[in-house]
Parts: sequence; structure tokens; C-alpha cells
Amino acid sequence: MKYLTKEWYELCQRTGLHFGMIVHDGAAVYDEALYLELYKRKEQKFIKSQHEVYDVDPRFMLQQDGCTLVPAAKFMNGEGIKEEDKIVYVMLPEEKERIQQLIADYDARPPFDMRQCLDEFPILQETFQKEISNRLPSELLEQIADMRVFSLGYCTKDILQQLKSLSEENRMTVQRVSNEYSKAQQVEDIPQIIRERFAFHDCLVTAFSVDQDVIMYLDTQGGFTDYNRITFTAAEIIRREEPIIGSTWLYQELYRREKGYEAHVLFWSREGMAELIIRCQDIIVEKV
Repeated sequence: MKYLTKEWYELCQRTGLHFGMIVHDGAAVYDEALYLELYKRKEQKFIKSQHEVYDVDPRFMLQQDGCTLVPAAKFMNGEGIKEEDKIVYVMLPEEKERIQQLIADYDARPPFDMRQCLDEFPILQETFQKEISNRLPSELLEQIADMRVFSLGYCTKDILQQLKSLSEENRMTVQRVSNEYSKAQQVEDIPQIIRERFAFHDCLVTAFSVDQDVIMYLDTQGGFTDYNRITFTAAEIIRREEPIIGSTWLYQELYRREKGYEAHVLFWSREGMAELIIRCQDIIVEKV
């Protein structure tokens, strides 16, 4: 990736460091009693939110059938959406069957398990504390009296202001790189049909085979397209990081080369980020 790199993606995650933070004067010092009080408060909110999610009826998912979709590439690049760009989503019979099973499971679900929430909450807090510790600069971390309180969403007024400033700096950098990426892609001599179809944000890679051609299949249920197979003809893999299969397609960059194209793709999975770079003679995007 030349623009939408792993570092750029990580910076995207640092543009809202202040979101959800609440100013609390007590956060200026280490106070065990305050921590326990705030922990209990947040724990109760967590249980309430989980209960609300548990009670969401999956019947609403059937409303997706017949919805109008637009190409992700045009939407992300801020291009105008024409009537011919729009796609009407027709739900597959298998998907309807899957939702009907979810509805049956919902109707037969057992009572809400509060004990499970009480077990999950401390694990989530510990995970979030580790993540936020990796995202903040050391000079800011040193000013936080109790990371446990901070992880619950409370900080001093001064810390909140620093978080806002840092988030804005990161946002501006992310936007600058995004603009550079858009300009660079616009000047590439890419056929319109490839430019429109080669966009699979939030689609899941289900298969990846390498031969003379490289073929990738995707589960597009979570994405913005119904094209689910990509064939890179006469392909040469320049970089292949794992895992690819089971990862989610995040962003792509596409460049014209003398004998075809060079595709850069960034993926995400629980195991980490992965990058794929392929040079090929042609790119064929299909619905199968």
C-alpha cells in the first residue's frame, strides 16, 4: 500500500480518542473507592445495553430485501451517484432461510443471563485498557493517575483537552492522506468497469487460490457489493501476508502498469493486518 497503509489505518483508530470520555475531578488522583464506584456504575450500564441487544428481534433483517445499494468506490471518493450506478439488493433464498432460523432461535431463546455479563465486563475492561495504552503517547499516559478509571471513560479536564487536540491532529493527517490517495487514483488509467467493481470494503475472503491466475471468493453480506469473485489473470504475487482467507477486505489501491495492473489490498482479522500486492494482466470481477 502506498497511501492506505497499516499505519494510516491505525491512525484512523486514533481520531476519536476523546469520544465517550467524561470529565471527573476525582480522576486527578488514585482513589480505590472512586474506582469501585465508577466500575459498578459502568457495569450496570453494560448489563442494560447487553439486555437491549439480546431483545432485538431479527425480523428487521428481512427489510434489507429490495434495498438500493451504491458502488463503494464512488461513495468513498465523493463522486456523484447516477441512477445507473444504483443496485437493488435481492436477498438470496439461503439468506432468507438463515434469517428465519435466527427468528426461530430468538423466539425460543432462554432468559437473559446476567451472570454472563458480570463475567464478561472485567475481561472487556482489561482488553480496552491494553488497547488504549497502546494508542496513547507515553507523555500523556504518564499524566493519567489510574488507567482503570480512564478505561471506564473518566478523566480530568486537562486530559480531555489533550485527547481532543491529539484526535484532531490525527484526523487532519488521515484526511490529508485520503485526499492524496483519491487524487492519485483518479489519474490512473483504469477502465471504468474495473474502477467501479473493484471495491469490496467489509467483505470477507472465503477462498484464495494461486495458479497461473489468482482467484479470490468473497462473502459480500457485510459489504456494499454483490460481486463475489475476483480473477487476477496471468498473475504474479509481489507481497502476500497472512492471513488472507478469513480476513475482511478493508481498502484497495489500483495502479496501471505497462502489461496490466498492480492491485494493493489491505485486510483485517483478529490475528492482525495483512497486505496483498498482485501484478496481473487483467482483473475480472464477477457474480457467481
